[in-house]
Amino acid sequence: MIASQLTPRSRLLLGPGPCDAHPRVLTAMTTPLLGHLDPQFLEIMTETQSMMREVFGTNNRLTFPISATGMAGMETCLVNLLEPDDTVVVCAKGFFGARMIDVAERTGARVIALHQPWGQAFDLNHLREVLKRERPKAFGIVQAETSTGVHQSLEGLGKLCQELGTLLIVDCVTSLGCTPLKVDDLKIDAAFSCSQKGLGCPPGLSPLTFSDRAVAALKARKSKVRSWYLDLTMIESYWGGDRSYHHTAPISMIYALREGLRIVLEEGLEARWARHFRNHVALKAGLEALGLNYIAAPGCQLPQLNAVHIPAGIEDIPNRKRMLIDFDIEIGGGLGDFKGKAWRIGLMGYNSKPSSVFQVLAALETVLRGAGLKVAAGSGVAAAEVAYGN
Repeated sequence: MIASQLTPRSRLLLGPGPCDAHPRVLTAMTTPLLGHLDPQFLEIMTETQSMMREVFGTNNRLTFPISATGMAGMETCLVNLLEPDDTVVVCAKGFFGARMIDVAERTGARVIALHQPWGQAFDLNHLREVLKRERPKAFGIVQAETSTGVHQSLEGLGKLCQELGTLLIVDCVTSLGCTPLKVDDLKIDAAFSCSQKGLGCPPGLSPLTFSDRAVAALKARKSKVRSWYLDLTMIESYWGGDRSYHHTAPISMIYALREGLRIVLEEGLEARWARHFRNHVALKAGLEALGLNYIAAPGCQLPQLNAVHIPAGIEDIPNRKRMLIDFDIEIGGGLGDFKGKAWRIGLMGYNSKPSSVFQVLAALETVLRGAGLKVAAGSGVAAAEVAYGN
C-alpha cells in the first residue's frame, strides 16, 4: 500500500507549542541541502551561532543548537555539568521543574528538590537561604513554567550563585524570543531553549549556551559524560573552530533556525518582547470577560503562555476538541496537578498577533456558550478591542 500525499488541514496552533512557523522559515527549509561539512554550510553554522548569541544576550563562545528538541537541551546541561555525588538544587513549581528533578537524578548526583505550589513563583530570599545552607555545585530553575503560565524572576539569582561558587542552570524553553532574557546580565551559566516557540520554527533543535564557568566545570570533570550523543566535549569540536565530525547535523532545521533568528533580530528584541506583552494584555482582557481566571497570580503571568482555570461544569477534552474540529484552533490542556482543570493558550513568536487573539476569543465564546456557560455575546472580543485601544 502506498500512502496518499500529505494534505492535513491547516490549524492555528495556540497551544503550549509548537506554534505556527513563520512563512519565511518554511521557505528557508526548502533551500537545497548541503553536506554537513560543506564550507558553505560551515559558514551558515557560524552565522547561526552569532545570531543566537545576540538573541540569548550573551558573548559565550559555547553557544549552538543541540540537534534534538528542547528536552535534549535540559538533559545536555545536566549530564555535562553533573557527576555522581555532586549536589544540585532543583526548583519545581510545575511540570517541567519536576522533569528537571527527574533528569538530574539520572546523572547520579545528589538532588535537593525544592517544591512550590503550582501557580506560584519562588521567592529569592527563600532560595538564598537554601543555597547558602547547601552550597551545591549547580542550581536549576525554570524561567517560564509552561504548565502553569508562571514567570519566575531571576533578578539577583545569578549573582548569588556566583558568590557561592554554584552554577546557575535555567530552562528558557518558553521564554527565549518572547520575554526579556539577557544571559550575561543575569549571570546565567547554562541556558537551553527550543526552536518551536518564541523563535517561530518547527520543533527539532535546542539552542544552548554555556558560560566560561560552565565550560571550566565541564573540562574539570573526573568522569565521562553519561551520554555520548550529548557530550559537549565532542559536540563543541563540531561547532567550534575544528569543525570535527560528530554527527550529521539536521541541515534544513539549521536553515530554519538561521531564518528564525534573522526575523527576531530584524524586529528587535525589545520590540518583540513588547509585542508579546501587548497581545497578552488584550487576550487576558478577553479571557476574563468570558469568565476565565488565570492560574498565575498578577505580576508573575507569562505573556506568551496564558494558563486559565476551566470554569466549573465545563468539560475539558470535548470543548478543546470542538475548538479543533469546528474552528481549526488548537489550545492546550492542563498537565499534572492541572490535568482536566486548565486550558493553556500560547501566543508565541509568529502567532503573537491581534488576529490570533480575536480568533481564539471568538471561538472560545461560541464553545463556552454551547457548553452552557452564560457569556455575553461579543464580550471577549470587545474587551480585547478596548485593551488594544488603551
